[in-house]
Amino acid sequence: MKIPGRIEVPAPTAWPLVMAFGLTLIFAGLVTAATVSILGAVLAVAGTVGWFGNVLPVEQREWVAAVQEDAAIQSSRESVERISEPHDLSRALLPLEIYPISAGVKGGLAGAAAMAVLAGLYGLLSGNGIWYPMNLLVAGLLPDIVTQTASQIGAFSGRAFLVAVPIHLMISLLVGLLYGAMLPMASRRPIVLGGFAAPLLWSFLIYGTLEVINPVMNQRIDWLWFVLSQIGFGMVAGLVVARQERIVTPQPLAVRMGIEAPGLMEEREQEPER
Repeated sequence: MKIPGRIEVPAPTAWPLVMAFGLTLIFAGLVTAATVSILGAVLAVAGTVGWFGNVLPVEQREWVAAVQEDAAIQSSRESVERISEPHDLSRALLPLEIYPISAGVKGGLAGAAAMAVLAGLYGLLSGNGIWYPMNLLVAGLLPDIVTQTASQIGAFSGRAFLVAVPIHLMISLLVGLLYGAMLPMASRRPIVLGGFAAPLLWSFLIYGTLEVINPVMNQRIDWLWFVLSQIGFGMVAGLVVARQERIVTPQPLAVRMGIEAPGLMEEREQEPER
């Protein structure tokens, strides 16, 4: 049966919400009190029975008013906007240009130097010694550092130096390569992404996991200086990468084979209708 100007829809019901709330209380009672789980079970059963009662044996439905409107889709554009093709090269994937691997390597090395300077400055100002931050970096790998005092950790250690330098360079190079792939997405504001957003993000991640990765460093770290050193790394690495000359991304196979890529291929002249 159809009623002009009205449509039939499933009747609204709050029973699913009751059942969900009951299930929540059941699990909450596992860590609080048994009475909470009992109340949750009662609500879950009541919600289930009420919900099934709305759909079995016949689904409850109701009629609501409906207003028919003719949707007119309009556009101010007279034609499809095409992506510019640098160096006469068609692309089906973005970005059109990327930084070479060498840009990421340069940015990673420059950022590593900037971070080392800031870390050494912190060691001097804190009175623990210039080698203090470097030795903390590898404290999780050298068990004897756990029992050392701050002054002992701040002393030069050839073993810690040989372990910390490769780790620092490896991490810095990996982040530099990441910047080379990431910064073309924010070419207008590389400092915002590389100098602030990314360092703050991984500082937050390190804050939540450092207790497991390096407990000694987690107990002795100065988070303000740590974040400042990460920002220093990000700003220097981002500037170095952004100043490198970009290269055109290789053409995808689809374009080389002549397969159409909407928005990038040349427009075909429309044949007149017969």
